[in-house]
Amino acid sequence: MTVSSRLFSLFYQEITNYSCLLVYFASINREKMKQIAIAIHGGAGTILRSSMTESKELAYREALQNAISAGYSVLEKGGSSLDAVQASVMSLEDCPLFNAGKGSVFTHDGTHEMDASIMEGKALMAGAVAGVQGVRNPVELARMIMEKSEHVLLTGKGAEDFARHMNMPFENADYFFSQFRYDQLKEIRDSDTVQLDHTDKKFGTVGAVALDLHGNLAAATSTGGMTNKRYNRVGDSPIIGAGTYANNNTCAVSCTGHGEFFIRSVVAYDVSCLMEYKGLSLREACDIVVQKKLVKIGGEGGLIAVDTHGNCVLSFNSEGMYRGWKNSGGEDGVEIYK
Repeated sequence: MTVSSRLFSLFYQEITNYSCLLVYFASINREKMKQIAIAIHGGAGTILRSSMTESKELAYREALQNAISAGYSVLEKGGSSLDAVQASVMSLEDCPLFNAGKGSVFTHDGTHEMDASIMEGKALMAGAVAGVQGVRNPVELARMIMEKSEHVLLTGKGAEDFARHMNMPFENADYFFSQFRYDQLKEIRDSDTVQLDHTDKKFGTVGAVALDLHGNLAAATSTGGMTNKRYNRVGDSPIIGAGTYANNNTCAVSCTGHGEFFIRSVVAYDVSCLMEYKGLSLREACDIVVQKKLVKIGGEGGLIAVDTHGNCVLSFNSEGMYRGWKNSGGEDGVEIYK
């Protein structure tokens, strides 16, 4: 081999090595750019600072922070957005401060009827449950319906039978009993009134939305419904498209509010549609739906949402919403009031 040939060969090898390094560092940068994000809510409504004691506010903030941490730790370890939203919602279901799971309000008959749903944005798979009693974590049952059955929504006794078939944890009535919740029922039991959680008109629902490192979105929602409700009333929380929706092309949404209005407006799906078909940003879509469309028909409440870039929006038209968020861009917070 001539000197010039050897020089060319060495030069070619150096160029190849340099190109490989560029590709390697580019891949590292892409990994660094991947976002993770989570947002949660614990209900919206007339939540005023003047009616909140310091100790009660501290308890709510701590519970919200615990729920954020439960979900975000899943995302940090490379876990799925589905696992993250389930972890956050289960944390809220296990807390008696919120109207879901353990803290569920009483029906007219003095029982608890719980609803929940979960959805992932990659394949648009979803699971939901309505009107179940005794199930410790309804959102876990919704996930089981999505993954272990051919269905999306199961209700009442049939859903409970499925839960037992899947060996899911149940609790007796004492687990769900709260004197505070029972006193709420006694106040209005002899009337035809249903009450949205308590006398401060708080819409009792919990939920979470998340984006994971793989770019997948997910949403989950859970509720105990309305105090003194009858006739197996079901709100928007277990209805895909109304109270919960996730699509990797747009966003993930979880709602809280007066369920009948959210069902009629198909709120969660409407946010996604405005992004997909009109090209709106997440903020623009959420504000149109919550601040304009819902207000126009008298619907009060709010929602949390996250898009494919990790942007979080927490929009509500009521006096307050228990909420929190955190993303890998360093943004985080827990808020209650407007």
